[in-house]
Amino acid sequence: MPEINLTMNKNLTTLFFLLIFSLGYAQEIVIISKQDILTKVKENNNTLKMSQQDVLMAKGDYNQSNAIILPTIAVSHTGMAATNPLMNFGMKLNQEILTAADFNPALLNNPSQVQDFATKIEIKQPIFNLDGLYQRKAAKAKLNATQLQVERTEDYMTLEVEKAYMQLQLAYKTVDVLEKAYETAQENKRLANNGLKQGYLQKADVLSVDVRVLDIQNQLQNAKSNIINISNYLSVLMNDTKYNTLKPADELEVVFKESFTDKISENRSDIKAMNFASDAYNQMYKSDKMAFLPRLNAFGTYELHDTEIFRGRANGYLFGAQLSWNILEGSKRFGKKQKSKAAFEKSIIEKEQYVAKSQIELNKANRMLQDAKNNLKLSELALKQSKEALRIRTNRFKQGLEKTTDLLMAETQYSQKELEYLATVFKHNFAIAYLEFLTK
Repeated sequence: MPEINLTMNKNLTTLFFLLIFSLGYAQEIVIISKQDILTKVKENNNTLKMSQQDVLMAKGDYNQSNAIILPTIAVSHTGMAATNPLMNFGMKLNQEILTAADFNPALLNNPSQVQDFATKIEIKQPIFNLDGLYQRKAAKAKLNATQLQVERTEDYMTLEVEKAYMQLQLAYKTVDVLEKAYETAQENKRLANNGLKQGYLQKADVLSVDVRVLDIQNQLQNAKSNIINISNYLSVLMNDTKYNTLKPADELEVVFKESFTDKISENRSDIKAMNFASDAYNQMYKSDKMAFLPRLNAFGTYELHDTEIFRGRANGYLFGAQLSWNILEGSKRFGKKQKSKAAFEKSIIEKEQYVAKSQIELNKANRMLQDAKNNLKLSELALKQSKEALRIRTNRFKQGLEKTTDLLMAETQYSQKELEYLATVFKHNFAIAYLEFLTK
């Protein structure tokens, strides 16, 4: 009776895991290539969209600097009424309606109400604002830096796609390996049950095989869950809210690539962006120094006046130029110059440090690739040897010449070596992708 219950529990456990597997694959599986993912990421990725908005913000700052060279034009229409003697007299002058009678002292001191509707066009034209010109150059340098940062962000997202796509390939390969291992374990379980019936195996041997079957089932479920997790991450990169289970159009294979350079290029977009950022700080420092110089601006106004709205029978204009020199603003200007100089020098140091760290990362990546190449050869050899060992032990087990524990150990070792080989292929291919990112 206990044996029947045990058998029923095993069958129920197997049915439970098969049900989980079927639910895991109930979602629609979409076959997709790496190029398709890259295209969708470039079109829809939120990180890239945000970086593009940064460019528009920087472009807006640069367009604002047009005020340094372009005129400012303002138009206004004002209506007012007054009995104030001075304002009353001025309104009549502007409207060109002043008469000799208006010079009567009684009328001058106690005038009747006069209303005036004035249309005014005012123009201001910068002529010489050297500090503003340097501010404009700084805004341009910032715009260039932001555009290059977008390029580097695109490179990084490409690397993320490469990595996630290879992880998806590895996940599917892992499932294939574990499914084969599960079939092998099931066959070993059948052989073990036959051996138990024939009397040359004991119950403990059959239980050991059962434990191995359950262990593979658990690993297989985790591997299938990993497929869904990676698919969801790729969906986030593509900004796809369907969250389908994705399947790569091609399998994980060793990528062959010749050696890479061992020196960081100054033409890399992120390093060029730092150069432009440093230039922006330099231009701001120059602007703060030029703030000590005088400014020359031209101005002009054209006015229309009338006692009725929107008529303007009387008109007149005024134009001129102003040379202004703000000699001293306490210590504010000196402190501002000091701060901008420190910011410029800090940007130079930050760029040098960034290049040094990037060089270290490149050296590390080159070593990582070399290690992956060596490990690839060793893991491939170990896989072949473990496969042969499993074949020999399986044949001996069928003939009753091998212990169950030895067979299980050989089968486990072969599965591990297969998974280790696939992981080594992933590390090798990712090392190549990472080096392409660092040397782009």
